[in-house]
Amino acid sequence: MKYFVLVPDGAGDYPIEALGGKTVLEAADIKNIDELAAKSRIGMVKTIPDGVAPGSDAANLSVMGYDPSIYLTGRSPLEAVSIGIDMSDADVAFRTNVITLEGEGAYEDLIIKDHSSGDISTEEADLLIQAVNEAFADENIRFYTGVSYRHCLIVHNGSTAYKLTPPHDVLGKRAGDYLPQGEGSEFITEMMKKSYEILNNHPVNIARRERGLNPANTIWIWGQGKKPNLSSFSAKYHLDGSVISAVDLIKGIGICAGLDSIDVPGVTATLNTNYEGKANAAIEEFKKGKQFVYMHLEGPDECGHQGELDDKLESMKRIDERIFAPIYDYLRSCGDDFRILIVPDHRTPLALRTHTSEPVPFVLYDSRSEETFDTAKQFNEKAGENGMYFDNGFEMADFFFTDK
Repeated sequence: MKYFVLVPDGAGDYPIEALGGKTVLEAADIKNIDELAAKSRIGMVKTIPDGVAPGSDAANLSVMGYDPSIYLTGRSPLEAVSIGIDMSDADVAFRTNVITLEGEGAYEDLIIKDHSSGDISTEEADLLIQAVNEAFADENIRFYTGVSYRHCLIVHNGSTAYKLTPPHDVLGKRAGDYLPQGEGSEFITEMMKKSYEILNNHPVNIARRERGLNPANTIWIWGQGKKPNLSSFSAKYHLDGSVISAVDLIKGIGICAGLDSIDVPGVTATLNTNYEGKANAAIEEFKKGKQFVYMHLEGPDECGHQGELDDKLESMKRIDERIFAPIYDYLRSCGDDFRILIVPDHRTPLALRTHTSEPVPFVLYDSRSEETFDTAKQFNEKAGENGMYFDNGFEMADFFFTDK
């Protein structure tokens, strides 16, 4: 038996007036996925437990079968694992975005314009993180380059007790209203403020402005946590598997769970990524004997954060045609029984440009038991009207991997 999980990050949404009251998933051209839904079990699942922030860390842990209330230790430590940072038990990891602030005057009065600095390239961001590290690193503090706008700060003997705000939650808001809070957090605030002085007129950002791009003119620190300790996926479900993603968070979850993380050249975690490379990598993993592949696509989420309706629709179309279709064709031809689960990790509504905790739709297909073809069954938020429902994502994972 082969198992394939496809996660279009943030694909869930709300009804949109410009789409005649439809959601993105209802309006998108995803004919291949909808054809599969018509002969599958469909429904809704709550991937974010009550009281847990609706982040991709909690949501993807949940979809992969781990209860976030037990296993979530913070977002950045999972990313640190993917970057290759060897954390000690005394270390605290912090996500460090390079973001765009705009306006004049004091740092506090600047506006948070872009949490990703226009999806800055890793090569450009690395130069900025090097400059920040040269300014602040000491025996207890060090910055590490990640991918694009996503980077990592390690503080030895640090604290996790601060209140830190994800920048994608406060786009368009005044920076001063969301600076770090909590006893001892002043050093984080000072690094953020001083980084603006270092980066605002850095040669990388001068060149970006000349090209009409958003400058990455400050760091923004959040997502703190301690060294993670996930149980083994193979011990839990008796499957050997791989994760394929452009995002360090997902890679880190996979590595911590004992799965292989597959690097695909040309992936970007945006609308314009190497879809064919990802699909081929998944097929190759199955051909090598892997029983399970977890495929994560960041594009819909990034489009949701940027408020880009047309691009979010296009992202789902590309996932349907260039990721799902070839992998499904391979699985049908390989001669083995297989199951497919398609589920967003969370919603990223265009109207809000951030994550929410509402249930998301899923499609669960089993090649051994195709149900009666019903064209009314589709992959969208209406799946809850007559479909299955799971209170927790990890319960859906248990059903998917163990129900025979």
